[in-house]
Amino acid sequence: MLQNTPHTDIQVNGFIARLKEPWQSYALLARLDRPVGTWLLLLPGVFGIFLPNDGASLKARFFYTLLFAVGSLLMRSAGCVVNDIWDRKIDAQVSRTAGRPLASGALNLRQGLVLLTLLLLGGLAVLLALPPLCWALAPIAIILVAFYPAAKRLTWWPQLVMGFTFGFGAPMGYAASHGRINLPGILLYAGVIIWQLGFDTIYGFQDMEDDARIGVKSTSRLMHNHARLFIGICYSLTLLLFALAAITGALCPFFWPLFILASTFLMRQVILLSPNDAPLCLVFFKQNVQIGWILALAFIIGHIGAQYIPHIPL
Repeated sequence: MLQNTPHTDIQVNGFIARLKEPWQSYALLARLDRPVGTWLLLLPGVFGIFLPNDGASLKARFFYTLLFAVGSLLMRSAGCVVNDIWDRKIDAQVSRTAGRPLASGALNLRQGLVLLTLLLLGGLAVLLALPPLCWALAPIAIILVAFYPAAKRLTWWPQLVMGFTFGFGAPMGYAASHGRINLPGILLYAGVIIWQLGFDTIYGFQDMEDDARIGVKSTSRLMHNHARLFIGICYSLTLLLFALAAITGALCPFFWPLFILASTFLMRQVILLSPNDAPLCLVFFKQNVQIGWILALAFIIGHIGAQYIPHIPL
């Protein structure tokens, strides 16, 4: 069994530690030991579900949130399997990822493909429970998931591709509850893309030495010497786009206190960021889950307030 070391973010504890092989390796391949990615895939969907001021009922929006939670777990795991299939040889050369099941040989390629098939079938079942517009958007999401692992081989901006991919829950959620995509939804998606570009660049600072050694491109390597400036620009644009989405989406003033709180946490990361401090970078990356929850509550309260107290102007 894998053991936790300072050189990996694999977490063999809790129920994962009690699983027998090969089930433990399947759980690790699906990243069930690290739910951070699932939250960061789900939360933009929650933003999108509660941003529109009209469309689906409040009950339907909470139902869509439940579906997105299940779908996010399945599709995040599927994306991780795709990534690990693509990168199994590269992962074996990087200290943080060498213990992943496909890189270490704990699972073979056929086993990875079987797990991927089951996850995609589960994701399809969730998709069919969503409104038809989401069905039309789903192929775009699949293309992004398939392309993302190749991005680090083709461009210095794989973190931007990750933003388009992990952030796609925002337009999907908006389409589910609103029935169409218009300006607020577009602004929200743009904000989520830039937010995820920022925090995934912080995450990538952990791997710069290994990436440079094996020739893998990353936004983290590209922006290493301008880390605070770059992350500051990313987070500032994120907050601007979220604010414009809230204004054009006619959310009520209850949105803003929580929005300001989230903004404070993001700016604190910019001030304290040190790209050469790998443990701190991991802490800041994970902190975006809490920031995302604050923003999700802001969108939910902003929407509910707009419904029940419509006379309060923005």
